[in-house]
Amino acid sequence: MRACFKKYILNFKRPSGTSRGILKTKETYFLILKEGDNLGIGECGLLRGLSIDDRPDYEKKLQWVCDNISLGEEKLYENLMEFPSIQFGVETAFRSFYSTDLFSLFPSEFTQGEASIRINGLVWMGDERFMREQISAKLKEGFSCIKMKIGAIDFKTELELLKSIRKKFSASEVELRVDANGAFSPKDALEKLKVLSDLNLHSIEQPIKQGQWQEMARLCEETPLAIALDEELIGIFEKKEKVELLDTIKPQYIILKPSLIGGYNGSDSWIDLSEKEEAGWWITSALESNVGLNAIAQYTFTKNNKLPQGLGTGSLYTNNIESPLEVSHGALSYQRNNSWNVELFNSQ
Repeated sequence: MRACFKKYILNFKRPSGTSRGILKTKETYFLILKEGDNLGIGECGLLRGLSIDDRPDYEKKLQWVCDNISLGEEKLYENLMEFPSIQFGVETAFRSFYSTDLFSLFPSEFTQGEASIRINGLVWMGDERFMREQISAKLKEGFSCIKMKIGAIDFKTELELLKSIRKKFSASEVELRVDANGAFSPKDALEKLKVLSDLNLHSIEQPIKQGQWQEMARLCEETPLAIALDEELIGIFEKKEKVELLDTIKPQYIILKPSLIGGYNGSDSWIDLSEKEEAGWWITSALESNVGLNAIAQYTFTKNNKLPQGLGTGSLYTNNIESPLEVSHGALSYQRNNSWNVELFNSQ
């Protein structure tokens, strides 16, 4: 077996606002395994400014993986603890290599096109008009769960946007989630959570910046609105530290991004521990191409979690990898009559 990696730049259809600024492009890396006619593909979904492995030696570590591919999946994974996105790429590439179908990683009713995954409709940060347009579009597309990123414009305007949805749809008709990406200060967070709770929201992600465990624990204890930890999980590798985080903060939910927390193994670890702490969870993609999104979606389906998942990022790019993934009426499905475009990988 030989291995190589390929850097690929994804271009956003429209610049997308996040807590880390406006994104126009997003780089990613594909790990490609070959032996004879057999091929394996995994995506290392590095997210600049957020991934713990956003470091100058990232490509050097990818090359190390390629040079030492003979070590096998388990040993490579163990040696990549500080590079969770590469861990995920390694897991996926080996699973792809040994699969009878290059992109069928977890065969199920989902990959057979017989079942779909409920997902939330994501509303990106932007000015009021842009956010209203997105909300209207998501509702017309049939989403019953809307996730709105907040913290980009003033809180009062964001409240009005949420109120405009609630005036038309009750909580039983449309579930509302918000993601603050750490935008609130510990001083005023609880008051803002109380105001938001009046709108019958499902939850808020990461109200204050990660790393403030005692402040977050206080919020989770006193909040009238369920809190979901997101960025808080990044960089927590050891089981002992994961247990300590969950035991200290006692969140209502945790959100799992496989590219940021060590792929399938990392996600399994968090799920097991959170369920012992009686915390809920759901899984979210992290702006991967359709290759990574497919890997996350297939894994997610096997977990049989009935909450809407955060897997609606496949349509963001002008040059995404053509795939059978399709979003319709608030759900992600795998259309077997559509094919993958593997030209990019066959050229390696």
